[in-house]
Amino acid sequence: MASAPALGARHGPAGLDVMVRGPALSALELCLPDLGGRERRVPMTRDGALWHGHVAGATPGCRYGLRTPDHPGCLLLDPYAVAVDGDWCVAVGEPTGPRPVSLHRPLAETVIYEAHVRGLTRLHPAIPPGLRGTYAALGHPALIAELRSLGVTALELLPVAAFRTETSIAAHGRANYWGYSPVAFLAPHAPYAAGSAAGAPAELRTAITALHDAGIEVILDVVYNHTGEGGDDDQPVSLRGLEPGLFRAHDVTGTGNSLDASHPALQRLVLDALRHWATWYGIDGFRFDLAVTLGRGEHGFDAAHPLLAAIADDPVLAPLKLIAEPWDIGPDGYRVGGFAPPWSEWNGRYRDAVREFWRGRDPTSELAKAVAGSSETFAPSGRGPLASVNLVTSHDGFTLRDLVSYDGKHNLANGESNRDGDDHNRSWNSGAEGPTDDPAIEDLRDRRAAAILATMAVSAGVPMLTAGDERGRTQRGNNNTYCHDSPLTWVAWDETPLTSLVRRLLALRAAEPLLRRERHFTGSDGDVTWLTADGRQLDGGWWQDSGVRTLGMLLESELLLIFHAGDEAVAFALPTDETYSVVIDSASDERVEDAAGTVCAAAWSVLILRARQD
Repeated sequence: MASAPALGARHGPAGLDVMVRGPALSALELCLPDLGGRERRVPMTRDGALWHGHVAGATPGCRYGLRTPDHPGCLLLDPYAVAVDGDWCVAVGEPTGPRPVSLHRPLAETVIYEAHVRGLTRLHPAIPPGLRGTYAALGHPALIAELRSLGVTALELLPVAAFRTETSIAAHGRANYWGYSPVAFLAPHAPYAAGSAAGAPAELRTAITALHDAGIEVILDVVYNHTGEGGDDDQPVSLRGLEPGLFRAHDVTGTGNSLDASHPALQRLVLDALRHWATWYGIDGFRFDLAVTLGRGEHGFDAAHPLLAAIADDPVLAPLKLIAEPWDIGPDGYRVGGFAPPWSEWNGRYRDAVREFWRGRDPTSELAKAVAGSSETFAPSGRGPLASVNLVTSHDGFTLRDLVSYDGKHNLANGESNRDGDDHNRSWNSGAEGPTDDPAIEDLRDRRAAAILATMAVSAGVPMLTAGDERGRTQRGNNNTYCHDSPLTWVAWDETPLTSLVRRLLALRAAEPLLRRERHFTGSDGDVTWLTADGRQLDGGWWQDSGVRTLGMLLESELLLIFHAGDEAVAFALPTDETYSVVIDSASDERVEDAAGTVCAAAWSVLILRARQD
């Protein structure tokens, strides 16, 4: 079978060739700007659904766009453009030099650090001011040293594909900061480049190479459920102008322009884009925004949907890390656990269970299920604990500091009268809403934040940290900072006791195979034993008693994890006559002597102990 014609722009000896899809268009022109501000317009020829245009003498790096009488006054972007400069595509070739190669680090070793390209380095004092907030800063030795010191193995970047601020947002004087509004799926977002738009691909590739050289993978957050072109009343920018048939009749993403993953042309675009990022840039994995939309067919979500299956079966993509955000807002859209191997998923049930336990709610059974790898969620599909990406915070919602400092959202700065953002945060302000000078409340907040991070570090599954959580970053109670490019969303690189704790926790996780399980616990062979504070094994009644705030988890009779969400310290009876060494106490960075008989678990703390092998 002959391969499909290559879409996008290609340079040859005779000039520039561009191929795009537009099955319903009446005509299409290939446009190039000249120095006088005018345009050179060349009619494109049609072959079925495809349009081909050729411009003789056009040189590499030239800008181009598309116009059709079906949308007068609109300059359209090529969805396959590999570089974009404002309203124009840039015809560049692959950057020179060796291609980065994906590291393929085992998922069991992975610790994900979710970050925004600009926000991550905008305030980093050791990075030159001209590079801060750019692709180049991602590869700067100072940042790489910070990530390695912390114990991060994978940097997950919020969308870097070229995006725009939607008309409805711009009309209110706001801008799209997060980037979940793509208009060209293969092009790096040019404003993140320290240099030119044409040089953005090379700059990003250089940064990825530097991260790879340090052993740090790069995962991209990709958006294929909608575009940044708004609803039917918005001006088309790319796909909506070229092929409106790719959009769903019913919105399932909350954007007014959901894409139809069952359309073969969209499936091809997604696969081509993913392969592009994997081959040109050596990307190590992808997190798929609102991935349920990508599995929606005629009868709803299907884990075996042709697009999901094609991604998982593709020889280039299958070896990479594939992570689904397993929900959208359509019918039956919350599908945590509903994907198939080899997919991993953002585990919203884990997030909710950990949040509830560390605000003094929910029985210990919910925490136990979460830290044990969520077998009830992932085992039915034949997947182990590593299918669970364990997050408690992300870019979308409260930061960790705000989770323990606010009962409700404070989003007035977004200009939407506090109507936007999630109303169900499972947060607790620890005794006062927002900033306080009460040392007891501040101490409680510190303890709870430390305990949450410790819980993530010892849970079966793949931990995901949100950039700055380990440094107490606050958004002042705003849980939907999509439109803020300011210190509100930037990481301040202050060293805190929490930073040191995370380093110790992740070093322990890296060194301890018992914390990096690939199979679910059975409970029948001594792989896990659940304990009460008085040393007894938990029974059915204890599991469901919401008044029980202390849980012990003994792994292979060797590693003991104690979770205590109570206002007073508790004496925990150790399960055997052996002596235990306290490895980490989330409530203290001081060395604790060996314990025998009982150990004191401080209020709102996690204790990690190891049985002494004398």
